[in-house]
Amino acid sequence: MPIRVTVWNENIHEQENKVVADNYPLGIHGTIAAVLNADPAFAATTATLQEPEHGLTAERLAQTDVLFWWGHAAHGDVDDAVVERVCEAVWSGMGMVFLHSAHFSKPFKRLMGTACNLTWREAGERERLWLTSVSHPIAAGLPDHFELENEEMYGEPFGVPEPLETVFISWFSGGEVFRSGLTYKRGAGNVFYFRPGHETYPTYHDANVQTVLKNAAKWAFNPAARIADPGAAPNVPVTEALEPIEERGPRLHHDGEEGYR
Repeated sequence: MPIRVTVWNENIHEQENKVVADNYPLGIHGTIAAVLNADPAFAATTATLQEPEHGLTAERLAQTDVLFWWGHAAHGDVDDAVVERVCEAVWSGMGMVFLHSAHFSKPFKRLMGTACNLTWREAGERERLWLTSVSHPIAAGLPDHFELENEEMYGEPFGVPEPLETVFISWFSGGEVFRSGLTYKRGAGNVFYFRPGHETYPTYHDANVQTVLKNAAKWAFNPAARIADPGAAPNVPVTEALEPIEERGPRLHHDGEEGYR
């Protein structure tokens, strides 16, 4: 069975900016979905901010193995209930790939638990991405470095937790560097952040970037981890012990008590 991918995009710049529309006539979401669907390993569909529940109903997420997220202009317009639903799906084992300015999206900040701040400059400068973990599955098939002629600069410090792995580090023409490919584990879900993808540049048409997107989807997919209820354990009472014990002191709760935690 192919990996079921949903590519989410706020789909605003494409409607308001001719440069973006020319770069991505299918929308950023449609372009990424087409890249994935060219590989029989994937079955990719799209969802956007403008759809009811932003296209991310409970049923849709239950049928999603990996969710891609691109956002920039409307982070605050994403409904908090949908954000919580997405995070619950990640904790339950759905893979998640955050792209470019999604570093400031509600789901990413919720999963990271930090401000996720960074420095930036929009000057269309060269970005050189170096592989820092050449044997990582997300780096498969890539050279030891590749370049994007025009990109927005993101610079350190990047206010995120220490990642499990740093797969890419970027250098920009202005001299800044940035940790551009970071992996995390959140609950049962695999999370990857990938920096490139400013809307006014044709980044997602680049062959190396497309390789990263496909590798990231395969890496984030974790079929064995999908569980029905992330709260089923360990938040349950244990009334019997493997070894004899003697209760000491008063009990604050009783078995079967409403609201027992």
